Amino acid sequence: MNVNFTAKPINFKLGDYMSKGFELLKKDFGNIFVAFLCCFVMAIIPFCGMLGAGNFYQYLRKLNKGQQASPGDIFNFEKFMPYFILQLIIIGGIIVIYIPLAIIMILAGALAGEEPSGWVSVIMVPYIILMYAAILYFALKGFYIPALISFKNVTDIKTAWNASKIMTQGNLLSIFLFSLVVGILSQIGIIACGIGLFLTLPFVYTANYFAYEDALTQIEHDEISEIGIKEKY
Repeated sequence: MNVNFTAKPINFKLGDYMSKGFELLKKDFGNIFVAFLCCFVMAIIPFCGMLGAGNFYQYLRKLNKGQQASPGDIFNFEKFMPYFILQLIIIGGIIVIYIPLAIIMILAGALAGEEPSGWVSVIMVPYIILMYAAILYFALKGFYIPALISFKNVTDIKTAWNASKIMTQGNLLSIFLFSLVVGILSQIGIIACGIGLFLTLPFVYTANYFAYEDALTQIEHDEISEIGIKEKY
């Protein structure tokens, strides 16, 4: 699949994304909150959770650029297939990862009877650590896939994955810290008996949006600069 950009490692600006995300949320909280509720409804529909999030990012982009945006845009199913395929890949990957764990547990139960086997812990603990490390690695390397699908119309998941791998080169620690901090801040609403969670969760999306927007801006800026140099000479 041909794409209209050249992927490159991104200069990840952790602090900027968080501050801009907070400012956008504070500036137009009412509309963003309504759109978030629509996104929440989409998450209830089977295989539509990631599509709703992708549409939410598009909504935030329009809102940030001063374009006409409606919370109803969250229910746009135009890009259902790429997100559907992405979710199938994720589910399949999780199943593959958990199969060895299930086999170990079944064998342990069959061989040990009522007595717990020590070798089970010796095998399971390292495997669980490696399993979560693998999940974290793939999640971080695929960080920009939603942006590529929603903003760049990349419908081929392999293409989006390869591009995201390049864009995250040298940034995995920064992306991890960003996701960790944003996630912690978004969970502060739990203190308010769960109701506040709906007030802080939208921050995850606004902060992620600016991370996606900046990444694509860096790519487009380099493309424009390169074209200008070619035309000059």
